[in-house]
Amino acid sequence: MKKHLAALLLLLPSGLSEARQESSGLREQAREGLKKAVEFYRSKVAVRGGYVYYTSLDLRERWGEGRATPDQIWVQPPGTPTVGLAYLRAYDATADRLYLDVAREAAEALVYGQLESGGWTNHIDFNPGKGRIGKYRNGKGGSWNSSSLDDGQTQSALRFLLRADEALEFKHPAIHEAARYGLDALLKAQFPNGAFPQVWTAPVPSKPILKASYPDYDWKTEGRVKAYWDLYTLNDSLAGTVLDTLLEALRVTKDERVRTAIEKLGDFLILAQMPEPQPAWAQQYSDEMRPAWARKFEPPAVSGWESQDVLETLIRIAAATGQKKYLEPLPKALAYLKKSLLPDGRLARFYELRTNKPLYMDARYQLTYDDADAPSHYGWKQPARLDRIERLANGTSTDRSGDLEKEVREILKALDAQGRWVSVYDGEGLVGQPKFARGFSYLSSAVFSRHVETLSEFLGAKAK
Repeated sequence: MKKHLAALLLLLPSGLSEARQESSGLREQAREGLKKAVEFYRSKVAVRGGYVYYTSLDLRERWGEGRATPDQIWVQPPGTPTVGLAYLRAYDATADRLYLDVAREAAEALVYGQLESGGWTNHIDFNPGKGRIGKYRNGKGGSWNSSSLDDGQTQSALRFLLRADEALEFKHPAIHEAARYGLDALLKAQFPNGAFPQVWTAPVPSKPILKASYPDYDWKTEGRVKAYWDLYTLNDSLAGTVLDTLLEALRVTKDERVRTAIEKLGDFLILAQMPEPQPAWAQQYSDEMRPAWARKFEPPAVSGWESQDVLETLIRIAAATGQKKYLEPLPKALAYLKKSLLPDGRLARFYELRTNKPLYMDARYQLTYDDADAPSHYGWKQPARLDRIERLANGTSTDRSGDLEKEVREILKALDAQGRWVSVYDGEGLVGQPKFARGFSYLSSAVFSRHVETLSEFLGAKAK
């Protein structure tokens, strides 16, 4: 018996040593793979430090929201800020100056394209030609001066600049000044009731503070406004992405104006909750706080997608401020959304006001209750994440549950000899809706950034 135990004890340290060696070897492979991928993307894919969504393998064709010119980069995620934030994550994990340098280059590209109004539009032109060219603060652009919060454009750029400014120890004058200028502009774009517009060109006007209500007119034919982008907007997760930026700004700057803006945003979300029988949220609201039309396929309605984003945002605001009032809308909203689930377990993007019938458009963009002929470019049905929202509200962890080392091995295996992660189009929808043929091979900034983030998470965790 004693001999058997002694044998086991002799084997145990050896086994542990082998495990440590294997883990150490994977970490070194991750470090080398990360550097190889970033060096390729920096040297071959970047334009003036910035990026688009997709690039052909021969590097001749590039796409953002549509085909990009050789002198364009994209701001809207998953463009330049998305890649830049991944670089900063790599720098945090490794302390390798390479990643800070490439992040700085991406930040400088965004500084070039900052509009006079303080934010960004979806792309930046380094060689302005015809079309919608931004009125850049550097004087080198055109006349378009509409700072946009659509699809996270200004939010992602500003959040990245704030973090880059911090990583550079606030010693890069152009980046530091652009971050502060952008933050000031964002704060001035918040309405008195705490809402934000989709787009602004100047500080927003003062308007009465009202609670949400149903239209008292025929909303199907009345109440449309051309400049819907000036309305109180929640479309495309605007509340959540704005909060991301405000929280980053508060952490980096400690500016009390930002804390006030966060609380005001939460106050608006409380005001914007519709009364019974649909205690959730619309995509956008009129000055009278009634659900309003936006694009021709975005009617006044209660929205399953935006309502989920609002719930998550309220939970995060409650956590950031310590104020429980921001959790008060949750029980009614969650109960309503659970009752509104479609037979397949998803939520409709739109529910008709008062009747709560799922609402769609046909091929001619006429309202219908049938999704059989709905245009394919829009997400008429969305995944429900109500269980996750409840866990978040209860303080239950929603951290990753997968095997990180397994993911790292798969990512490294997919990295080719040139340092590329090559994607192959399988026919599924992509951001920007490029018209790729099935089987087309390309480089994706979203895939690149996601893999850089995962490798950095692994390296950072192992270093502790």
